[in-house]
Formats: sequence, structure tokens, C-alpha cells
Amino acid sequence: MLEQASGDEAATTIGLSEEDLRRIVREEIRAASAKDPGSQRCAIIASKGTLDWAYPPLIVATAAAASGMETSIFFTFYGLKVITKGFTKDVKVGTTGNPAMPMPVPMADVFAGMPGMKAMATSMMKTKFSKKGVATIDELLELARDLGIHLIACRMTMDVFEYEESDFIEGVEFAGAAAFVSEARKAHITLFV
Repeated sequence: MLEQASGDEAATTIGLSEEDLRRIVREEIRAASAKDPGSQRCAIIASKGTLDWAYPPLIVATAAAASGMETSIFFTFYGLKVITKGFTKDVKVGTTGNPAMPMPVPMADVFAGMPGMKAMATSMMKTKFSKKGVATIDELLELARDLGIHLIACRMTMDVFEYEESDFIEGVEFAGAAAFVSEARKAHITLFV
């Protein structure tokens, strides 16, 4: 009978105020988090380096960190580019092989790969984001650092693509996959983007 009642009705039925119920729920959440610290961790792998793929890991990571979770992003393969100096100046949207990308007119992949299409799609996306007040990649990276998010560059990928530590923005950490896996195994939220 209690589960059929609304929050206010349930509180009245058992003699508790809504404030009492909210306090009890907060205490239960705190107690559950204390028993399982992994519930306060988020680990994300960022593997893509285009503008449209740079946003998801940064948005999810900043949301997780803002909600109080210890958050790490492991940048590997092409995703490593996102945390290099000058990335946002040259980054483009990947137009080919992306059928869900909204274009002004429907077009086949053969047209999406034509010269100038990446620049047009990039400009279009940046304009849409700006009009909607979406933070830029630079703003998201700054917010990530302010929130204490661990921005981790994959050592193996650095070696393969011949990056030096000096190629990266301030605040980047450097580690191999094994070190990241050690962190990720402690997290309840682990995402591959």
C-alpha cells in the first residue's frame, strides 16, 4: 500500500514529513557510498580525436566530477590528440562514415568525403554549439582541470605516434594501460568513447 502512495501521501501515512524522508534517503546514500567507494568513481577511455568525438568524454567526465565523483579520462590512440597543445585550432568533424550527422541536405558518404566538407561540417557544428551555449573544447578542458579530473595520456600511444610530454596541455598525467586499468577496476562507471 505504501508504494502506491505519492511521496507526500507516503510520508503522511507513516508519520514522516517530506523533509524527514529526504534526510533518510540522503543518509542511506551516504552510508551506501561509504561501504562501496567505487560508487564515487568514473573512468572513461577516449579513443577518437575529431571535434564531434572530443565532446562526449569531456561532457560526461565534467558531469561526473561535478556530482562529486573522482573522475579519470584515459586518452588513447586518436583520442590522445584532444589533450595536445593547439588541438582546438585545427580540429575537424569527421564527415565520412557518420550517417547520423545532421547535414542541411541528405548526402551520400561519397559527397561527405569531398574537399571542403570537413571544414563546412566543422563550421556548422561550432556555430550550432555556440548558438546553444555549449562550452567549447578549451572551456571543457579547463573545467575538467578545475574539477580535478585526471587527464591521462596513454604512454604506448605517445611512443607509437612519437609524442613528447611537452606536446600536451598543462595538467596532463602520463600512464600506461595497466595503470589505468588499475584505476578503472575501482570504478562503478567505466565508459569507452
